[in-house]
Amino acid sequence: MIEDHPAPCHIPLILYAPNFISVVVVVGMLFILLSPTGPINQLVTIFTGEPIMFMSDPKYFRTIYILSGIWQGAGWSSIIYVAALANVSPELHEAALIDGANIFQRIRHIDLPTLKPLMVISFILAAGGIMSIGFEKAYLMQTSMNIPTSEIIATYVYKQGLQAGDYGYSTAIGLFNTIINVILLLTVNKVVKHINEGEGL
Repeated sequence: MIEDHPAPCHIPLILYAPNFISVVVVVGMLFILLSPTGPINQLVTIFTGEPIMFMSDPKYFRTIYILSGIWQGAGWSSIIYVAALANVSPELHEAALIDGANIFQRIRHIDLPTLKPLMVISFILAAGGIMSIGFEKAYLMQTSMNIPTSEIIATYVYKQGLQAGDYGYSTAIGLFNTIINVILLLTVNKVVKHINEGEGL
């Protein structure tokens, strides 16, 4: 007798995979998915009659970059937050259920306070890296037509320093970028300590 097995769920793999594969592969996947003959443009063509040049039109670069960044980080972030939630005592949820708390009240009063320190640290570290957008991904996604929106400090420093040979100018830009990052990190950490009962980095 053949037993029926549920079909495997590929959603976790879709979320976790980008964190463990090379940025080059991720960008290659984006170019394939968003190409004029790719699967997304095939759907677009059905409704509009013509494809959209996602990777060459400057106005789409920021949206693609941000959404693909969320896709890259969602799996790893979910692992971290689920690991933090694993430390929540089941007795707290059981007591809340006995007291008549619904799911939203349990999230607000039990889960969120548990995640709060992790959320604060993640926010501070993210704020300190605002000026340090990933060079590899931006450079790989750059085309001659989306330069107006795809040029960032890291790619500009690379072009000025290594391609144009202006090492002094590129070093000054890199130093300025680092100083701004440090100032942002210290400022956000001070603000968070002020509103978070003295807890920060």
